[in-house]
Amino acid sequence: MKLTENFYLNEFACNDGSQTPLQVYYRLQKLAIQLQVLRDYLNAPITVNSGYRSPEYNKKIGGVANSQHILGNAADITVKGYTPKNVYLAIEHLIKEGKMLQGGLGLYDGFCHYDIGYNGKKRRWNG
Repeated sequence: MKLTENFYLNEFACNDGSQTPLQVYYRLQKLAIQLQVLRDYLNAPITVNSGYRSPEYNKKIGGVANSQHILGNAADITVKGYTPKNVYLAIEHLIKEGKMLQGGLGLYDGFCHYDIGYNGKKRRWNG
């Protein structure tokens, strides 16, 4: 199922192969729309390393109990040709410009986390 010009639902599927709940689809599409803005801005493909997570899978990999991944609000991403820090800074810029939704933004060694949870509350961290 196509979510945006360049993103498909299966890219956000749980890495354990479990079914994505129907109630999560809308949030995943909203998230994909935000990531499409980033993709267009950077003009580079985005890989979703982790999108939706079932509660069981989230617990298995040591995710926090209130993870936005469980709700379909979050993605851990890499962008071809960009460091995680570059991706983080690009998202921050797009948020400040009003082109992406405010939310959670985390910087990790191998990826950048972005989420649209907590009703637009700004949250920042380093992994």
